[in-house]
Amino acid sequence: MTLEEIRGQDTVPESTARMQGAGKALHELLVSAQRQGCLTAGVYESAKVLNVDPDNVTFCVLAADEEDEGDIALQIHFTLIQAFCCENDIDIVRVGDVQRLAAIVGTGDEAGTPGDLHCILISNPNEDAWKDPALEKLSLFCEESRSVNDWVPNITLPE
Repeated sequence: MTLEEIRGQDTVPESTARMQGAGKALHELLVSAQRQGCLTAGVYESAKVLNVDPDNVTFCVLAADEEDEGDIALQIHFTLIQAFCCENDIDIVRVGDVQRLAAIVGTGDEAGTPGDLHCILISNPNEDAWKDPALEKLSLFCEESRSVNDWVPNITLPE
C-alpha cells in the first residue's frame, strides 16, 4: 500500500472554503510572481534552478492532467522534485489542470502553444524575504496539510 492509497482512506474531509482559499491564493501568487519575474516554468528549467540556487526557491507547483498520469518519466521527475523540495523545506502543491495554469501564467510561445508547465518554481526576487500575503496563506495551507500527513496537497484553481 502506497502513501497515496493510505491518504485516500483518510476520513477527514477537506474544507471547501479552505481549498477555495488555497486555489485563490495560488492564482494570486502565480500572477504576482510572474509580474515580478521570479517564476520558473518547466521540469528541466526547474531542476536547474533547484540544483544551482535552492535557497532562493520559496514555492513549487507540480501540474499534471489525467493523460499525464500515465507518463512514467514525468512521474519520476515529480518524485525527485518532491523529494528535493521536502529535503530543502520548499512548500509544494499539485494542480490537476495544466490548461487552467496556462491561462493564468500565459502561453509559452507566440503561436499560443503552452510551454512546459508541469513544474513551476517561485523564487525570491532579491536577497530579502519576499512578503506576499498569498505566499503566506499557501505556506500555512501546506503546513496544515503536512500535519495530517498530506505532504503534497492538491489544489484546485478557481475558474
